[in-house]
Amino acid sequence: MDDQYLIRRAQAGDAASFASLVDLHYDTIYRFAWKWCGHAANAEDITQLACIKLAGSLTQFRFQAAFTSWLYRLVVSCAQDWQRGQQRNAHEALPEDEPTADASRTEDGIFLAQLLEQLDALGEGMKATALLVHAEGLSHAEAGAILGVSESTISWRVHTIRKELSRREELVNAV
Repeated sequence: MDDQYLIRRAQAGDAASFASLVDLHYDTIYRFAWKWCGHAANAEDITQLACIKLAGSLTQFRFQAAFTSWLYRLVVSCAQDWQRGQQRNAHEALPEDEPTADASRTEDGIFLAQLLEQLDALGEGMKATALLVHAEGLSHAEAGAILGVSESTISWRVHTIRKELSRREELVNAV
């Protein structure tokens, strides 16, 4: 079954079609959520929020864009809402997902957390842009359509991100 068929059936109230639609796209939702926050438990929270929001807003999908583009927009919105909630309700750090003896994996996790923090500090839209373009491999035009901005705005953001991260790296290397 294709997305369009499942979407139309789900919009008409068919719970089995909605479940199939979620099953088809769950991995994409979770993967993007994990890239947003870098932690499995938090990614599960974001994914759950996205699935709930999908259930409540699927009737608003009008087939004017690709469903995956609309879905990315929904997940970005949920991730941003989740992040704002985390900032309001600061809590102790979560335990590691899986204890590991592999030091490079631990370093990768630390690097990812630092990179996500730097992207957050760059301002509104920068993190979502970086994740859609670099982590998901979307074109500037596709990312722009998802985020509701022009392709040139995405290009400017990517340039700004690269420039700022290079500047920060130079500062670290100079020390």
